[in-house]
Amino acid sequence: MKAIKIKSFSDQPILEMVDLPAVSPQFEQIKVEVKAVGVNQADLLQAKGKYPAPANYPQDIPGLEFAGLVTEIGQAVDKLKIGDRVFGLIAGGAYAQELIVHFQCVSKIPDNLSFIEAAALPEACITSYDALISQMNLSMGESLLINAIGSGVGLTALQIAKNMGVTVIGTSRSKEKLKKAESFGLDYSICIEDGKFSKSVQNIFPAGVNVILELVGGDYLIEDIESAAMKGRIILVGLLAGRMANIDLGKVLSKRLLLKGTTLRARPLAEKILANNILEQNLLSLIAAGKLRPVIDEIFPLKEASQALKYLASNKNFGKIVLDCN
Repeated sequence: MKAIKIKSFSDQPILEMVDLPAVSPQFEQIKVEVKAVGVNQADLLQAKGKYPAPANYPQDIPGLEFAGLVTEIGQAVDKLKIGDRVFGLIAGGAYAQELIVHFQCVSKIPDNLSFIEAAALPEACITSYDALISQMNLSMGESLLINAIGSGVGLTALQIAKNMGVTVIGTSRSKEKLKKAESFGLDYSICIEDGKFSKSVQNIFPAGVNVILELVGGDYLIEDIESAAMKGRIILVGLLAGRMANIDLGKVLSKRLLLKGTTLRARPLAEKILANNILEQNLLSLIAAGKLRPVIDEIFPLKEASQALKYLASNKNFGKIVLDCN
């Protein structure tokens, strides 16, 4: 089978297409003929040598989310059959024409989605719902601030929140991205020019916002603390602006804030299965009804994975970048 391998780990990574031996599923595993792969910041960081894959996953083949056809099944697989269209998450190795995954880490693709559309959803859907609902207990009538609203996770979180009756503020450095996000229900837009946004948030909600989905990290966390309401909840998902911030702990105490970090990739298998259950039990019906839509910016062929990562690094994309593996 063909796969994309990281030949050189650096700030300007070199990727190449290679031939790998075929693999077969074990007891509770399935083999998937990959039709499309979602491109994520984790892939770019891995290619730069800054985000190694967990143990037992390939260190030199990126890729976390995929869509494709089941071609083989292990003896214990009972909910899937050969020929089923599936999508899901894996901790690495999805930039390939085939992959092996535990059968409970995938879901059947709704009939209204193509493989390309399906590949754009698992990471964003599971990350958003897990962070906002499972961990932050976001509920109807609350307010939500999403930093980097034009990202795949940002746009998915926006749609999930609007389906719940939540008021959403989105930030971006691009006025164009903010304008596009308004078509997905964004209530308030803040264009960030100097890294500051808390005063703009307070102009909209003088008492602050209930929940903040932080996808940027770095000094944005300082502004998050200023923007949060009393007993506000901040969940840190991304570190695009860096992993360090000089925060005012006094304000964390006085506002009685909850500050929490989260990641999906390194979780043990049992937790990954629970995460996939989020998609099946809470989001598939919204996707099938067209109330939660994939937002795709660009599609690259698998062999052009390097170009896809360069485009992702440019931060020009609105929504997801997808690799077509056909």
